[in-house]
Amino acid sequence: MADIVSNPKARRDYHILEVFEAGIVLQGTEVKALRAGKGQMGDAFARVEKNEVWLYNAHIDEYSHGNLGNHVPKSPRKLLLHRAEIRKIFGLASVQGHALVPLAFYWKNGKVKVSLGVGKGKLAYDKREDLKKRDSDRELKRAGMKWSKGK
Repeated sequence: MADIVSNPKARRDYHILEVFEAGIVLQGTEVKALRAGKGQMGDAFARVEKNEVWLYNAHIDEYSHGNLGNHVPKSPRKLLLHRAEIRKIFGLASVQGHALVPLAFYWKNGKVKVSLGVGKGKLAYDKREDLKKRDSDRELKRAGMKWSKGK
């Protein structure tokens, strides 16, 4: 499962509590643009409205060989989920401080899927702790490489 486009801000800004896989309603030119890797989802978010889940602010560039029927790059897109999953997502996301965040677009059996996470916003000290942990892991890895080369 190789990601077409991933959301780097999602895991940095949120503690991901649960992940769902959703289909997405796309036009043909949107699929072709994603196949070429022309998409961004840095500011994207999802919302439950009238028992449907919608993805907002996901930018899929216009297809270069498209014509007048080309798509709008930042249009809202409907996500396809089972009714029970939508109810569960609505229950989790309606809690104060929780958000629906798209994590990645990816291919599965020739179809574009969206990895959708329910996340709780991180505070500033949580982000600093993550940076410290990542730096210390990097230093340990470097020290381990030096040690193994020395033998």
